[in-house]
Formats: sequence, structure tokens, C-alpha cells
Amino acid sequence: MLNKMKNKIVSDRRKFILNMARGVGIATLGGFVWSAYIDEATASQLILRPPGAIKEEDFLKTCIKCGLCVEACPFDTLLLAKPGDNKPLGTPYFIPRDIPCYMCPDIPCVPICPTGALDESSVTTDGELDINVSEMGLAVIDDESCIAFWGIQCDACYRACPLLGEAITIEYKKNIRTGKHALMTPIVHSEICTGCGLCERACVTEKAAIFVLPKEVAMGRVGNYYIKGWDKKDHMRLENASEIKSTTEISKKSAIDSLNSGLEDLY
Repeated sequence: MLNKMKNKIVSDRRKFILNMARGVGIATLGGFVWSAYIDEATASQLILRPPGAIKEEDFLKTCIKCGLCVEACPFDTLLLAKPGDNKPLGTPYFIPRDIPCYMCPDIPCVPICPTGALDESSVTTDGELDINVSEMGLAVIDDESCIAFWGIQCDACYRACPLLGEAITIEYKKNIRTGKHALMTPIVHSEICTGCGLCERACVTEKAAIFVLPKEVAMGRVGNYYIKGWDKKDHMRLENASEIKSTTEISKKSAIDSLNSGLEDLY
């Protein structure tokens, strides 16, 4: 009887220890998974999505990770994020330096999307698919590394751009260092650049001096404090803006009085 009780105590103790070990293991695994998720979610800010992709936050909620867009890409540009890629698992993306988007006129990756994560209407003009209006990202130039800014003649990115002379133009200016030669420097136009990455792929430097980033990362934001008075299109940003007036002691005075304030102390 005593031996049975001892065996039961030992058995219960083993179960307790095993359960504790399992609990610790699950908690540790959960920590690793959560940590990986946080890393991937953070990294997703720099991911380049296929043409027609909706805003990243909505994209992650809408994409069902089916991979149909990846299969539809004829150039193997699109990849499906897998464990270890440090990107949201199962979502499509591309790396321009490896394989850029070759700007297919029929954009096969978009219409096949079953959920609208790739929005066909955003790449449509006058009822027809138009890859030239897609916004996959924006090319950014590091003029410290771009050899064209050194004075070495190079127009690789300009020539590779499918919207030749529009998305990237060449600016001619005097080379102050030599005083004789001209600099031929590339300029990216954000309102036209599609972010295809053909320029990044073509760049001759060891690490591309022109590279594509998501527009939200690459571009600043003016806000409603400034507006181009000469640009009617820019006025549209403020169509629904409301005026906010603040009153201070100095604003209660007229402009002349506020400018002359304090001058009486000088005389």
C-alpha cells in the first residue's frame, strides 16, 4: 500500500514537471513567433508590392496569400514570402535589383487577384488596363554614389526606364570641378515613376545608386500649411480644409501697432 502511494506521488510529480516544461516550451515558442511577427511587420514598410496593390495596412488584411499573382507573373518577378524572409508570410513582393517589374501591358498579376488586394481599377485608364499609372514605389537617387554626379558619363537608369524621358530625365549643368565639362545627372519625377525598378536593375554601381522604395517611405508630406498658388490641381488638396483661427495678445492689435510695440521704450 505504501509503495503504491509512493509510486502515485512520483507519477504526479512527473506529470507536474512535464506540464511545466511544456508550458515553458509553448511560452518560449510563442515568444519566438511573436518576435518574428513583429520583425516581419516592421520590415513590411519597405516591401515592394505588385502593381495595383492597395495601401499596405489594408493589403495585409485583404491578401489571402493564394499566390495566384506570383504564378501569373511571366518574368518570375514576384516572390511569395516564406519563413526566414523577414516579411509577412505568404504575401507577394519583388526585389528590383534581382528581377524588376517588366511592365506587362496586360498586367496579368492584377486581374487574377480574387480579393481586390490588387485593385484593377487603380491600374485602369479609360476602361483599359494601364501599367503606366501603377504606383509600386518610387526610384530614389543617392547622388553621393551615382557616378553621373561625379562627372562620369552614365545614363544607364535613364535608358532602362520604360517611360523614357518622362519618369527619369537628364539635367545638364556645368562641372564646376573641371570648369570644362558638363554633368549629365538623372532626375526622377515622382508623379510619373511607377517604381518598376528597371532603373535599379540597370545601375552600373556595385550597390545600386538608384533604388526603389515604397512611396510612403520615399516621399515627404507638405501638409496643408503650404500650397502651390499657381497649380490648380494642388488647390484640390484643400477643398475640404477648414480655417483654424487662434487669438493671442499680439493678434488683437493691428499689424502696425504690433510692429511698433515696444518702440516707446526706446524714446
